[in-house]
Amino acid sequence: MNGWQGPQLGADPESFWEGLHRSLTASDRPTNSQLVETAGALTPGAALDLGCGGGGDSIWLARQGWQVTAVDISATAVARVVAKADELGLGDRVTGERHDLADSFPAGTFDLINAQYFHTPFALDRGRVLRTAALALRPGGRLLVVDHGSTAPWSWNQDPDAHFPTPDEVATGLDLDPRQWRVLRADMPQRRATGPAGQTAMVTDNVLLIRRDGEIG
Repeated sequence: MNGWQGPQLGADPESFWEGLHRSLTASDRPTNSQLVETAGALTPGAALDLGCGGGGDSIWLARQGWQVTAVDISATAVARVVAKADELGLGDRVTGERHDLADSFPAGTFDLINAQYFHTPFALDRGRVLRTAALALRPGGRLLVVDHGSTAPWSWNQDPDAHFPTPDEVATGLDLDPRQWRVLRADMPQRRATGPAGQTAMVTDNVLLIRRDGEIG
C-alpha cells in the first residue's frame, strides 16, 4: 500500500482495495517478522490470516504445516494467494475467502489468527472485528495483532496528529474476560523497514499477542 497512487478514498472499500491489488504485480511477498517470531515455536494447526494482502504470511504459514484460511476484501488478492499456494504445491493447505470484515467473518475456529497492519482509511469497527477473532480462537489459540506505531516516510497517512493505539489500548478495547483470554505480549518494538522505492527508516510496531485459555462456550 505504501506509496501507491491509485483510486481515491471516495471509492467504496471493496473497489479501493481491489484497485490497489490489481495495480500491483503478483510476486513473492515478504513474511512479517513478528509472525515468524510468534508462530515459529508453535505446533501447526488451523490459522486464519486476516487481510492476507500479497499473501506472504499465508504462504509462510502453509510452508510450516499450517492449514491456512487467507481472507481479504480484494478478490484479486485472495485469488493470487491461492494461485501461489498451488504453484508451490501447497494448495491443499491454503483456502482463500473474500470477506468484507465490516459485514462478515470466516466460519470456524482457529489455533492462530494473524492480523498484520489491519488498518484501513475507511470506517471500520476494528475492535469488533478483533473481538470476533478472539472469540474464534480454540482453547490455547493465539491472536497476533501487529499495528503501525509510527508513520514511515512513504506511508499514505502522513497526518502529524494521527494517534496510533497502543497494544494496551487495543487489548482494553476488546473487553475480553481475563479468566479466558490472557495477554502474552503488549509492547512496541522498533525495526528498520524498507519502503517501496528501497528507502529505509526506523519504524515502530505495536504488538499484541493474546491467548485463549478458557473453553469455548
